[in-house]
Amino acid sequence: MVFTGKRSFTAEFEPAVLGRRRAPRAPVSLDVKVGRGGLDRALCKVVDLSTHGAKIETYSEVRRDSVIWLTLPHVGHWAARVVWSNDFEAGLEFQIPLSEDEFEALIA
Repeated sequence: MVFTGKRSFTAEFEPAVLGRRRAPRAPVSLDVKVGRGGLDRALCKVVDLSTHGAKIETYSEVRRDSVIWLTLPHVGHWAARVVWSNDFEAGLEFQIPLSEDEFEALIA
């Protein structure tokens, strides 16, 4: 509350929140390989990337809550849990977040 001598007023505010995301996301178009436990490898495309996860377009089904491995350019093999999946898209959460340097190398 601020008192000016003549009038008083109160103001409430909420800090800005960037949605539910922990980290900023960047649109990308990365052709990568995806596999389960190092066995079957298939091509997919990473279309959205953050330090904590990615959105992929796949040509084969991936199941929710399964752990898959992505072969990312400049980074190598990266484990991720499938958070959601429908048709030919899936949202992934990385088991170990990318460093800022790794993230920057992928979005460059």
